Amino acid sequence: MANQEEVILSLGRSPLFELAQELKARLTNFGGWEMPVQFVGISKEHEAVRNAAGMFDISHMGKFTLQGKNLISQLQLLVPSDFSRLQAGQAQYTVLLNPQGGIIDDIIFYYQGENAAGEQRGVMIVNAATTHKDKAWLLQHLDQNEIQFQDLSPKKVLIAVQGPKAITILQTLVQEDLTSVKAFGHLEGTVLGKPAFLARTGYTGEDGFEVMIDLDAGVELWRSLLNAGVIPCGLGARDTLRLEAAMALYGQDIDDTTTPLEAGLGWLVHLDSKGDFIGRSVLEQQKAAGVERRLVGLQMQGRNIARHGYQVLSTGAVVGEVTSGTLSPTLGYPIALAYVPTELATVSQQLEVEIRGKAYPAVVVKRPFYRSKNRVTQ
Repeated sequence: MANQEEVILSLGRSPLFELAQELKARLTNFGGWEMPVQFVGISKEHEAVRNAAGMFDISHMGKFTLQGKNLISQLQLLVPSDFSRLQAGQAQYTVLLNPQGGIIDDIIFYYQGENAAGEQRGVMIVNAATTHKDKAWLLQHLDQNEIQFQDLSPKKVLIAVQGPKAITILQTLVQEDLTSVKAFGHLEGTVLGKPAFLARTGYTGEDGFEVMIDLDAGVELWRSLLNAGVIPCGLGARDTLRLEAAMALYGQDIDDTTTPLEAGLGWLVHLDSKGDFIGRSVLEQQKAAGVERRLVGLQMQGRNIARHGYQVLSTGAVVGEVTSGTLSPTLGYPIALAYVPTELATVSQQLEVEIRGKAYPAVVVKRPFYRSKNRVTQ
């Protein structure tokens, strides 16, 4: 069995790892990467994003570029969303599906339009722990004679700058006008005089940008944002922020055994406007018959926190399982996501969660738990 030192040495490290060490970040193993879980404290980092500006090193995520004359039509076969709707400069959050309708990964595809040769171009960002799996799946199903696929994962830094003051601060370092970019819009721009890809997307429920840039420029960008007063944030705050916004975490809330219809991601499934895709027949059957279980939001009726893996009860019987849970720093009470039978998935449904052998009351509530007043819409 490998000792702890060998395990640490085998973990991936971001190009910004040494900067995290300089700031005395507390580190953890996340999806095979040694990542900061917190810098100054989860509550302070969470509050910075909700009220001012925070930044996250998300360089561990997979970063692909794709190019080819039939790129969109080929990708259409792999996702339930209709990519033909996308205009250059727009993006789509969606999922890669297996033949059973299960979610291989949730992704964002940024469509960059056609180049001078008439080839369609795009950027795809995927989860860190599934990067190799996703790459293999894409290469298996895309015609490599037509599509040029490039994995930029180790060659680029990815920094998310999030919060109501994020864009104002970031703008001082960016040549292009960021306010002209709509939600889920993106552009190829200039940051600190260097080429960069900037997207008005994020995983916090707040407004902001994600910036993909070369390694050296990424280090410079991190230091510049730090000097401008942006608070560095770790995975702890990233988790509480995304859970308040009811954004799914792959491997917990969604996985290859859950379908988008079960996970409350039916808005990604465009059965009426597109043709065939992997997993379509399963989703058609589920839509016609109705799903047997749904992912719901729970609000605990006390201070006890429902954690991942805890059992959900109804009239004393186990009916489901919590996938994510935390004490919401913004709302001040415990919140959770859980799969329960469809008949128990209605808002105001009374349930219980078993915590250390005792049942505590919970109620199904509308998602998201928190909606920012500062976030722009598409």
